Amino acid sequence: MKNFFGFTERNTSYKQEIFAGLTTFLSVSYILVVNPLILSQAGMDRGAVFTATALTAIIGSLLIGLLANYPIAIAPSMGLNSFFTFSVVIGMGIEWQVALTGVFIAGIIFMILSLMKIREKIINAIPEDLKHAIAAGIGFFIAFIGFKNAGIIVANPDTFVSIGDVTSPGTALALVGLIITIIMLVRGVNGAIFYGMAITTIIGMLVGLIKIPSSIIGTIPSLEPTFGAVFMNFDAIFTPEVLAVIFTFLFVAFFDTAGALIALTSQAGIMKNNEIPKIGRALLADSSAASIGAILGTSTPATSVESSSGIAVGGRTGFTSIIIALCFAIALFFSPVLAVITTEVTAPALIIVGALMAMDIRNVNWNRIEIVIPAFLTIIMMPLTSSVAMGLAFGFILYPLSLLAQKRFKEVHPIMYVLCLLFILYFIFIA
Repeated sequence: MKNFFGFTERNTSYKQEIFAGLTTFLSVSYILVVNPLILSQAGMDRGAVFTATALTAIIGSLLIGLLANYPIAIAPSMGLNSFFTFSVVIGMGIEWQVALTGVFIAGIIFMILSLMKIREKIINAIPEDLKHAIAAGIGFFIAFIGFKNAGIIVANPDTFVSIGDVTSPGTALALVGLIITIIMLVRGVNGAIFYGMAITTIIGMLVGLIKIPSSIIGTIPSLEPTFGAVFMNFDAIFTPEVLAVIFTFLFVAFFDTAGALIALTSQAGIMKNNEIPKIGRALLADSSAASIGAILGTSTPATSVESSSGIAVGGRTGFTSIIIALCFAIALFFSPVLAVITTEVTAPALIIVGALMAMDIRNVNWNRIEIVIPAFLTIIMMPLTSSVAMGLAFGFILYPLSLLAQKRFKEVHPIMYVLCLLFILYFIFIA
């Protein structure tokens, strides 16, 4: 097992990988509660979506761990499940069965692009400075999500966002968890982020903010209401509206995954010389999970940025992903226990991991204006738009244009010009 995953080469151990897997699972497990809640508003059966969510995460995480040897979780994407429900089903009036068929077709196209190594070539063509900016931008984005989930940052009609009520019980619990985790982290405690979440959960139970589960084992809901619905609506997809939806699923998921993989492999030390080994296998795992997830009954899965929490505590190989998949499998039977993993518990981990990922900002060349502006906008637009893809859009448009203005067009990879044009067209016709 050690030889298969390359423990020696990546300087890791079973204990380190197990801690990493548990930490990532705890950080991303909220998807088992939130994804069914969101998709049920599209008319889908909540129980079936719960089971489909867990199975998709199991399959996706196993695939990326075994095929690519990456310490990463694949699970249904939060942004894309909201787009699926509120924009496609409710906003456009498209039935959820037809929308799932769109997800399935986008996944098939993903697989074809991955097998043809087109996605791999695109990712490797991204300039190194932009890759570091992407990693840092996702760090700021993750930290912002953590602050929002904790209630430390709240919406404000006058200033857009402002400080929340830090004396409210939930926010206070998150702040206590944040302080405890920081103290352990700076003192060099191995697994500090995992221990921080565990201690925060215990404190929450003791003070009555987190309910102690009344039962431990629950039944696994049936997949029957959603399983295979994608195969009954192919005749309904050949309309301009549905084709536009398929393109949007394809476009946003493509670049969300690209950005996440760049950031996470950089954080794990896998990316070398501006190239990511076995990136093609990782992309194939991601695209396969998209098609399988649609068949089971969930919206598009993606590489989970929450995987950064496990990488931060030492996850370096695909064995971490195996542990994540095992945790999701166990969660199928212990769904009542998931109630203890609240946003106040995971928020401190997201804030700290965001800070750690933002350290990649130091590798951007801040002495060249033609690099500074695209890199800065890549970073800042991710948290401001709540979209990794939108951050990439600004960077991919402005980077080649900046070098073109300096008559240095030969220094830009031809693929970057294509991406620049595609994102401009996306803003004009889709966004």
